[in-house]
Amino acid sequence: MQKPGIPRGTRDFGPEEVRKRTFIFDTIKSVFIQFGFQPLETPAMENLSTLTGKYGEEGDKLLFKILNNGDFLEKVDAEDLNAKNSAKVQSAIADRGLKYDLTVPFARYVVMNRGQLTFPFKRYQIQPVWRADNPQRGRYREFFQCDADVIGSDSLLFEAELVQIYDEAFARMNVPVTIKINNRKVLFGMAEAAGIPDQFMDMTVAIDKLDKIGIEGVRKELTERGISDDAITKIEKTLAAKSIADLRPLLANSPTGTLGLDELDTVYRFLANTPLANELQFEVTLARGLSYYTGCIFEVAAKGAIMGSIGGGGRYADLTGVFGVPGLSGVGVSFGADRIYDVMAQLDLFPTSLLTSVDLLIASFDAATQQYAFECATKLRKQGLSVEVYPEAGKLKKQFEYASKRNIPFVALAGETEMQDGTLTIKVQSEVEQKVQETMALDLVKAFVKA
Repeated sequence: MQKPGIPRGTRDFGPEEVRKRTFIFDTIKSVFIQFGFQPLETPAMENLSTLTGKYGEEGDKLLFKILNNGDFLEKVDAEDLNAKNSAKVQSAIADRGLKYDLTVPFARYVVMNRGQLTFPFKRYQIQPVWRADNPQRGRYREFFQCDADVIGSDSLLFEAELVQIYDEAFARMNVPVTIKINNRKVLFGMAEAAGIPDQFMDMTVAIDKLDKIGIEGVRKELTERGISDDAITKIEKTLAAKSIADLRPLLANSPTGTLGLDELDTVYRFLANTPLANELQFEVTLARGLSYYTGCIFEVAAKGAIMGSIGGGGRYADLTGVFGVPGLSGVGVSFGADRIYDVMAQLDLFPTSLLTSVDLLIASFDAATQQYAFECATKLRKQGLSVEVYPEAGKLKKQFEYASKRNIPFVALAGETEMQDGTLTIKVQSEVEQKVQETMALDLVKAFVKA
């Protein structure tokens, strides 16, 4: 007999977990809508030509490829197969892949539908994505992202709005966070100041790992990528800067770096008179490894929890250009719903109301009162209550135990007297109030249960 299982890096979610995840999705969605974003969905799979080359060398390695239909080896060159030439074999056997994020498919959608869109176009998207990563706590191969993007405008007002979106959503979920901000132009200015503008991507890939491997690890990786000791010393000096003001003299000879600092100042100016519930922190070491970012970049870290980033995003000047439509600038952020779930579970932040999915269980004594219970349930559901009828009449102990295990807060007794009078006797399941019970007409039940 085959033992059932699921792929590594994926998970099942039971009823309680789904309710908690839905709370996260609904909270984030409500904030997106409040800021004027519209909903969008794209397919689970995209053409590999759409995905490859958009996420940098690290990201391309993590793309899940889907084998072509039918005999996928039919077009493979035998010599390539025998020589184990993975690149050529792969191009012959797979032309589709699972989407790595929501931003690139969004850009593809914009290009394909640009004639019907009103710009700037603001969309939100809540869907699963897939990455062939090494599964570990907080890192999965299948996970949900909750994205908000604006495309078709260079205005830094949107960067400020996205900071507010992060702040408002996490405040509503009662998750204390630090919202980190930097600018890719600042990072390019660092490369210019170090004399290695042609090795900008090598530098950012290494810096992006700083929180994981430390400064010694970054120095080692920079060396392995062929960056000189003198350049590394200059990079470390800029990484030690604590503020935008500290960086200005270090990047004074870099027009690009100075422009990045000016853009950051503009975002801070928009937010100057807008109180935030969470901390907004300039972080010069923030790099964001994705190659399409060109301006402000964001990352969110939870306070008091052992977890990597739970959100991130940034400005991309020309993501649609790779699809033949240059000049459409965009900016967006993503919420890592699965990591947010883990943080909220770790810090016990979920509302206790999510433990309850049913308002009322109706217990009966025999076939006649069960029929009455069924009719009562129908009427109460039409009033907006969530109601269950226990399927086996009699044995009240068993019915109360079921309600307790299901965290159902009220049990209604449908006995012969109640049936004759058109009433129900409501018992409170709370340990504090378990002796409280009251007999009432059906039209009073909702007010009693929801009080």
